[in-house]
Amino acid sequence: MFDHVGIRTGDWAASERFYDTVLATLGIRKDHSDDQLAEWDDFAVSPATDDRPVTRGLHIGFRAPSRDEVDEFWRTGTEAGFRDDGPPGLRPEYMEDYYGSFLLDPDGNSAEAVHHGEMRGSGAIDHVWLRVSDLAAARGFYEAVAPYGGFHLAYERPDRVGFAGENGAFSVVAGDPSHHVHMAFGAAENATVDAFHQALTGAGYRDNGPPGERAIYHAGYYGAFVLDPDGNNIEVVCHNR
Repeated sequence: MFDHVGIRTGDWAASERFYDTVLATLGIRKDHSDDQLAEWDDFAVSPATDDRPVTRGLHIGFRAPSRDEVDEFWRTGTEAGFRDDGPPGLRPEYMEDYYGSFLLDPDGNSAEAVHHGEMRGSGAIDHVWLRVSDLAAARGFYEAVAPYGGFHLAYERPDRVGFAGENGAFSVVAGDPSHHVHMAFGAAENATVDAFHQALTGAGYRDNGPPGERAIYHAGYYGAFVLDPDGNNIEVVCHNR
């Protein structure tokens, strides 16, 4: 499912410090950093530009090995001066053993450490929540992406729709929409990337980059990009070598 999720920040140094500080408490270490990109496994942060603005209104949940790490994430973050968005505790409205804590990053996005009994696969990311202006339109878009992105419709409620795959989950939630989020879903073959782009643009969704190799990332990086109804950049990518 998730290949990577990327956000853009208005304060590069502050955001890198935030994620370095809090993700280390979960055992998630930075594996790349330069002046244009920092990566922690399947999560990435880049500086915003005039044509690629700051990400706003995103909620991203990071996998915690146990409840102790959920506590430490929040304690370390608040002691470092980062903004509290919810102390450690059970949230049974999500599931019986769902245990999370929440902080706000420098751009106001909600970062969570979470532990529960249905943690999926590997990677740093457990789940993502996108707020959307039109829930039915968002559901239609992501249902169209699902066959190519390795996920499926998992639940539907009046105010949200959830999708799940082998290594994560995401929900689209009615509200003031998230902006300038990048979500990339992994594919095993270039043909899946081609089919994704053809199907989505054929259905009238906005092209944001045709299928092709992006050697700027690495040799064999083959991706295509389409914008969701709120303008978030959605990718299907195959790392073919």
